[in-house]
Amino acid sequence: MTGERMRDGQGSPVGLPAEFSLIARHFRPLAGPGALGLEDDAAVLALPAGRELVIAADAMVAGVHFLPDDPPESIGRKLLRTNLSDLAAMGADPFGYLMTTAFPKGTADAWVAAFAAGLLLDQAEFGLHVLGGDTVSTPGPLTLSLTILGTCAPGQALRRNGARAGDQLWVSGSIGDGALGLRVLQGKLPADAFLAERYRLPRPRLALGQALVGVATACMDVSDGLVQDLGHLCRASGLGAMLRAGDVPLSASAAAHPALLPLVLTGGDDYELLFAAPAEAAKAVRAAARGAHVPVACIGHFAAGAPAVTVLDRDGAELTLPQGGWSHF
Repeated sequence: MTGERMRDGQGSPVGLPAEFSLIARHFRPLAGPGALGLEDDAAVLALPAGRELVIAADAMVAGVHFLPDDPPESIGRKLLRTNLSDLAAMGADPFGYLMTTAFPKGTADAWVAAFAAGLLLDQAEFGLHVLGGDTVSTPGPLTLSLTILGTCAPGQALRRNGARAGDQLWVSGSIGDGALGLRVLQGKLPADAFLAERYRLPRPRLALGQALVGVATACMDVSDGLVQDLGHLCRASGLGAMLRAGDVPLSASAAAHPALLPLVLTGGDDYELLFAAPAEAAKAVRAAARGAHVPVACIGHFAAGAPAVTVLDRDGAELTLPQGGWSHF
């Protein structure tokens, strides 16, 4: 993202290609100090003393990761929040972000303005700014990519590979709301404002992730489905896991659809934290949750054996699910 200094009476650049004018109008107000006003080829950053850099990236495509008619404000916020959820899973503090936008030709300026307004709203809530990126046009669907930067104390980032046999399995918040919310917005389930918002606006558990540093032995966020993502923890840690489906926390809205339990367990778009902790750390886990004002639930445990997930129903019988979760290909 680059620009020029010459402006017209409304504060917009004069004599610039449309790309640079758009950046100046909508994205320069999002920039932080290191972004140099989005007027140079790169940002210049000074990390806080004694901190390591944590970096993650995620892309979103219209019709795949959000509905094409979703409000632009919520699309901007979801883009930022899904990436912040990756920082939460590492126990990191937000620092800034780079963003690439590929807008279909003819995208209305008002749409871009609303998209940027959503980003600005969440920048204020989560304490970070844009540092740069790129803006292009595309003949295909709207495509967005964001690279998030965070910091953590040296050697203290939460990882996926530290779980040990006997560790308890925990999850934050409630599961299944995002997947059900998508069905609501598609008209496949009755209207439910709570579920629709949970799909459109994830809740990155940053405070909880930071509080779990030194408590949790392994952690990740749930984006592609609870069962599938638990499988990632199992493979990274070289362990099996027993998941008690009856202990998975549900919102009142999700609990109203008991027949959709397979979707709840595999649908994804939860953006909750899934983590391991020793049984003797249960009190510390609950204290961390209280401090972060986020509910947590113990939903199973890790065990020695092949890295596979066994899902049990309320009677202890194994559940067979049609799929483990969302596939990107």
